[in-house]
Amino acid sequence: MHFTDPQKHTRRAFLRRSGQLALTGTALPFALNLAAIGEAAAFDATDYKALVCIFFYGGNDYANTVVTYDDPSYNLYSTIRGGGAGQTAGGIALAKAALTPTLLNPTTALPGGRQYALHPSMTALAGLFNSGKAAVQLNVGPLVVPLTKTQYNTGDRTNFPLPPKLFSHNDQQSIWQSSSPEGSTIGWGGNLGDLAMSGNTTSTFTCINMSGNAVFLSGDQALSYQVSTSGAVAINGVKGNLYGSSAVRAAMTSLIQQPRTHILENEYNKVTARAIGAESQITAGLSGVTLATTFPPGSLGDQLKMVARLIGARSSLGTKRQVFMVSIGGFDLHDNLIAQHPALLGSVSDAMAAFYNATVELGVASKVTAFTASDFGRTLQSNGDGSDHGWGSHHFVVGGAVKGKAFYGTAPAVSLGNTAAPEDQGHVGQGRLLPTTSVDQYAATMANWFGVADAELSGILPNLRHFGTAAGRADYPSNMGFMV
Repeated sequence: MHFTDPQKHTRRAFLRRSGQLALTGTALPFALNLAAIGEAAAFDATDYKALVCIFFYGGNDYANTVVTYDDPSYNLYSTIRGGGAGQTAGGIALAKAALTPTLLNPTTALPGGRQYALHPSMTALAGLFNSGKAAVQLNVGPLVVPLTKTQYNTGDRTNFPLPPKLFSHNDQQSIWQSSSPEGSTIGWGGNLGDLAMSGNTTSTFTCINMSGNAVFLSGDQALSYQVSTSGAVAINGVKGNLYGSSAVRAAMTSLIQQPRTHILENEYNKVTARAIGAESQITAGLSGVTLATTFPPGSLGDQLKMVARLIGARSSLGTKRQVFMVSIGGFDLHDNLIAQHPALLGSVSDAMAAFYNATVELGVASKVTAFTASDFGRTLQSNGDGSDHGWGSHHFVVGGAVKGKAFYGTAPAVSLGNTAAPEDQGHVGQGRLLPTTSVDQYAATMANWFGVADAELSGILPNLRHFGTAAGRADYPSNMGFMV
């Protein structure tokens, strides 16, 4: 299987940076050149740019998020999902009339008269799309190579390999974030951080995670620095008096930071000292940032508000390139889809719109791109009260640098994929979408905008070499075109 190779990534970075260091002169000792490698910028980060991953844990139901709207497609959707006569709600189908306020109006119409609307709770995100600040990437998911249904059904995994452990939550979360199943230690967001960190005055703040222990932001060198919705996580015994005594606090502060003769103790104290210094720097930076933008209540709104404030503190934090991760759970809706999905999608829509507005307020709307991801999509077929694990899904990209008011990729037919009919060839049963855009293509498009050269991409996204014109697959471009 084609997984991320950290050694390849390190060797690639070494060779490229060695070339950059040639200007220092061959007379310098090789050891000094090695020492300088960490200081050589991966790309020219003269401006500021940030990527923000918004991960939907549980596997989002694509069919009730970006909902097919034109009459022929809607009628198929409604029939499959148990809708009532006259395009009314029923089963797990949404009523067509409820979708009219969130109808998406792209600049260029989709082929075949296809139309989409967002879930009725997503009015804010529909507004961003229709104003040109958001785009929809259709049917994206993990692929090792371009794949047809016939190839999927052959069982020939040598010539037509599949992402490992399809339909497994933990593994597909990891594959989306790292190209490898559960147990992976390096994510593509972290690999972006590896290339960007040398351009930041404080490399610790290159990759910032508000989503717990996720592999996405772990790099070969870049660290996933975790922040809460209240700010940096402090060590209580250092931040405040210990046992009510400032003297005890001072003693503890000294003990956990002073140099030690034992190598492990010394490294532990160095990490602790770095954590204390980072917390102080974050706290000081945030103290100078206030936002007039109102964020919706709830975990995702709080997370994105903190990301916006950290971006506002970019100058004091010494950052030119940053990658962030936030998340929202609850999408594993085998049951209660109609009851629980609206609040989840409403939170996503309102929080993403508020975040975009905050970037406008901060003057960095064209410098910050937010995008969504999830374990997988779900089945189009109802299981009675919800939908089951799927594969491909539709996702959102938001920001001032996004070529918005547009759909990218291929609109899938509305079908279950249970027959040999042409309209069923884009599904692998029960309406599970066979992705027509890979996660690697989706990620590469944003990585290019972030500043990564084409030659660097294969070290970050290992399966990308099977896509694009270089692989003879112009029908699967390595850049999907949704970024300026």
